[in-house]
Amino acid sequence: MKEGTELGVKAKSFIEAGQLVPDEVVIGIIKERLAEKDCANGFILDGFPRSIPQAEALQAMGVHIDVVISIEVADEVIVERMSGRRVCSCGASYHVVFNPPAKEGICDRCGSELYIRRDDDPATVQERLKTYHTQTEPLKDFYAKAGILEIVQGREDVADTTKAVFEVLKKFEG
Repeated sequence: MKEGTELGVKAKSFIEAGQLVPDEVVIGIIKERLAEKDCANGFILDGFPRSIPQAEALQAMGVHIDVVISIEVADEVIVERMSGRRVCSCGASYHVVFNPPAKEGICDRCGSELYIRRDDDPATVQERLKTYHTQTEPLKDFYAKAGILEIVQGREDVADTTKAVFEVLKKFEG
């Protein structure tokens, strides 16, 4: 989108209208991106594929996947974490429990008032989780059958989860 490519402009129009970007547009963007030189020796996809049709399209493109990592976190924990997030227009991010600002509701960095993103509203998070369970979660079976699924238990401390993910990735170095 930032580069103003044809597919990026198309994706932006859906996003600005509050709609999901259709599979064919997302797949086209991924296909273009994976064709770039910096992907020749490997890449990490984060948040793609999100559905079986997207995974099948990736296969049809001949893209080889070494490992798929599923970070497991209970729904209740996800709702708690996301609904407690507070953000600032300057880009700073806080959490009412895990990373509170010095003064409640005020950004430590610039002094502006913090706000809750619409997608962090508990009802919105619950809807997103329903979508995850119906559309994305089936990918675990899809990739388990391919023998490339690795499960990482999400930890309370993000650094601990990151460490666990890197431990899985080390198996595939080379």
